[in-house]
Amino acid sequence: MHAVETTPPVTRVDAWAVNTAHCQAHYQIVAEAEPDVLCRVLNYFALQFLTPRQVSVSRDVDVLNIQIVLDGLSWHRAQVIGEKIRNLISVCSLDVWTPDALGAGVQMAMAR
Repeated sequence: MHAVETTPPVTRVDAWAVNTAHCQAHYQIVAEAEPDVLCRVLNYFALQFLTPRQVSVSRDVDVLNIQIVLDGLSWHRAQVIGEKIRNLISVCSLDVWTPDALGAGVQMAMAR
C-alpha cells in the first residue's frame, strides 16, 4: 500500500464574518436513533469542506448521543451549522459551544 501525502486544508473564509477569528466548536446532539441520522448530521460539515477533529456516538435505547469537535470555523459559522442540524426532524436537542468561551458564558443551546 502506498503512502499518500496530504496537505492540511486551508481554512475557509466566512463571508458573513470575515474579520472573525476561527475557533474550536463543540457540538452535543441528541437525536432519534435512526440509521441515517449520523450521515445527515455529518453531511452539513462535509458541504462546508469541514472535517471534524473528533466524533463520538453512543446509543441509549431509542436516542443517539452525538459529540462533535471541529476546528477551523468562525463562531458565526458554527452557529449557522448548528441551526441547520437543529432543523433535522430527528434531532431532539443541540448544544454548541467553544471551550475558550465557556468562562464568558458563550454557549448556544437549542432544544425543541
